Amino acid sequence: MKIAVPSRDNQVDSHFGHCEYFTVFTADEKKQIIAEEKVASPVGCGCKSNIATILADQGVQFMLAGNMGDGAVNVLKASGINVIRGCSGDIKKVAEDFLRGIVSDSGTSCEHDHEHSCHS
Repeated sequence: MKIAVPSRDNQVDSHFGHCEYFTVFTADEKKQIIAEEKVASPVGCGCKSNIATILADQGVQFMLAGNMGDGAVNVLKASGINVIRGCSGDIKKVAEDFLRGIVSDSGTSCEHDHEHSCHS
Protein backbone atom coordinates (compact mmCIF):
# COMPACT_ATOMS: atom_id res chain seq x y z
CA MET A 1 0.00 0.00 0.00
CA LYS A 2 1.22 3.50 -0.80
CA ILE A 3 0.19 6.64 1.08
CA ALA A 4 1.00 10.21 0.04
CA VAL A 5 1.15 13.15 2.44
CA PRO A 6 1.48 16.83 1.38
CA SER A 7 4.52 17.87 3.40
CA ARG A 8 6.52 20.83 4.63
CA ASP A 9 9.43 20.30 7.04
CA ASN A 10 8.23 16.74 7.85
CA GLN A 11 4.82 18.07 8.93
CA VAL A 12 1.48 17.68 7.15
CA ASP A 13 1.11 20.86 5.09
CA SER A 14 -2.21 22.46 5.91
CA HIS A 15 -2.92 23.25 2.25
CA PHE A 16 -2.53 20.44 -0.27
CA GLY A 17 -2.05 22.68 -3.32
CA HIS A 18 0.87 24.64 -1.95
CA CYS A 19 2.93 21.99 -0.14
CA GLU A 20 6.72 21.90 -0.39
CA TYR A 21 6.74 18.23 -1.46
CA PHE A 22 4.75 15.01 -1.14
CA THR A 23 6.04 12.20 1.05
CA VAL A 24 5.07 8.76 -0.23
CA PHE A 25 5.14 5.96 2.33
CA THR A 26 5.05 2.30 1.31
CA ALA A 27 3.54 -0.14 3.81
CA ASP A 28 3.78 -3.92 3.75
CA GLU A 29 0.98 -6.43 4.33
CA LYS A 30 1.55 -6.10 8.10
CA LYS A 31 0.85 -2.34 7.79
CA GLN A 32 4.43 -1.44 8.66
CA ILE A 33 6.16 1.40 6.79
CA ILE A 34 8.98 -0.12 4.77
CA ALA A 35 9.92 2.78 2.48
CA GLU A 36 9.65 6.56 2.24
CA GLU A 37 10.34 8.87 -0.68
CA LYS A 38 9.81 12.51 -1.55
CA VAL A 39 8.00 13.60 -4.70
CA ALA A 40 8.44 17.19 -5.85
CA SER A 41 5.33 19.34 -5.68
CA PRO A 42 4.31 20.89 -9.00
CA VAL A 43 4.23 24.65 -9.27
CA GLY A 44 0.81 26.21 -8.92
CA CYS A 45 -2.53 25.03 -7.68
CA GLY A 46 -2.63 21.32 -6.83
CA CYS A 47 -5.94 20.53 -8.51
CA LYS A 48 -4.82 21.96 -11.84
CA SER A 49 -1.44 20.20 -11.80
CA ASN A 50 -0.60 16.65 -12.84
CA ILE A 51 0.24 15.50 -9.30
CA ALA A 52 -2.75 13.14 -9.09
CA THR A 53 -1.57 11.30 -12.21
CA ILE A 54 2.05 11.23 -11.02
CA LEU A 55 1.06 9.77 -7.64
CA ALA A 56 -1.45 7.32 -9.14
CA ASP A 57 1.21 6.10 -11.59
CA GLN A 58 3.45 5.39 -8.58
CA GLY A 59 0.71 3.28 -7.02
CA VAL A 60 -0.51 5.74 -4.37
CA GLN A 61 -3.90 4.67 -3.00
CA PHE A 62 -4.41 7.20 -0.19
CA MET A 63 -3.78 10.92 0.30
CA LEU A 64 -3.58 12.01 3.96
CA ALA A 65 -4.02 15.78 3.86
CA GLY A 66 -4.61 18.69 6.15
CA ASN A 67 -7.15 20.33 3.92
CA MET A 68 -7.96 20.78 0.26
CA GLY A 69 -10.66 22.14 -1.97
CA ASP A 70 -13.36 20.11 -3.66
CA GLY A 71 -11.57 20.37 -7.02
CA ALA A 72 -8.47 18.64 -5.67
CA VAL A 73 -10.56 15.97 -3.93
CA ASN A 74 -12.38 15.24 -7.20
CA VAL A 75 -9.16 15.10 -9.26
CA LEU A 76 -7.51 12.71 -6.79
CA LYS A 77 -10.59 10.48 -6.56
CA ALA A 78 -10.82 10.36 -10.37
CA SER A 79 -7.24 9.05 -10.35
CA GLY A 80 -8.15 6.32 -7.87
CA ILE A 81 -6.68 8.00 -4.80
CA ASN A 82 -8.80 8.01 -1.63
CA VAL A 83 -8.63 11.32 0.24
CA ILE A 84 -8.44 11.58 4.03
CA ARG A 85 -8.70 15.23 5.19
CA GLY A 86 -8.16 16.76 8.61
CA CYS A 87 -4.65 15.40 9.23
CA SER A 88 -1.96 17.39 11.03
CA GLY A 89 1.39 16.93 12.70
CA ASP A 90 4.39 14.74 11.97
CA ILE A 91 3.95 13.02 8.60
CA LYS A 92 5.28 9.62 9.65
CA LYS A 93 3.15 9.53 12.81
CA VAL A 94 0.05 10.45 10.76
CA ALA A 95 0.82 7.66 8.27
CA GLU A 96 1.40 5.16 11.10
CA ASP A 97 -1.83 6.23 12.82
CA PHE A 98 -3.70 5.78 9.53
CA LEU A 99 -2.27 2.29 9.15
CA ARG A 100 -3.45 1.52 12.71
CA GLY A 101 -6.96 2.62 11.73
CA ILE A 102 -7.14 5.68 13.98
CA VAL A 103 -7.25 8.38 11.29
CA SER A 104 -10.46 9.10 9.39
CA ASP A 105 -11.63 11.73 6.93
CA SER A 106 -12.93 14.96 8.48
CA GLY A 107 -15.31 15.33 5.53
CA THR A 108 -14.54 19.03 5.38
CA SER A 109 -13.15 20.79 2.31
CA CYS A 110 -11.45 24.15 2.53
CA GLU A 111 -13.56 27.25 2.12
CA HIS A 112 -14.03 28.89 -1.23
CA ASP A 113 -12.30 32.14 -0.30
CA HIS A 114 -8.79 31.41 -1.60
CA GLU A 115 -7.15 33.60 -4.20
CA HIS A 116 -7.14 30.80 -6.76
CA SER A 117 -9.90 29.01 -8.64
CA CYS A 118 -9.38 25.34 -7.84
CA HIS A 119 -12.87 24.67 -6.61
CA SER A 120 -15.50 22.91 -8.66
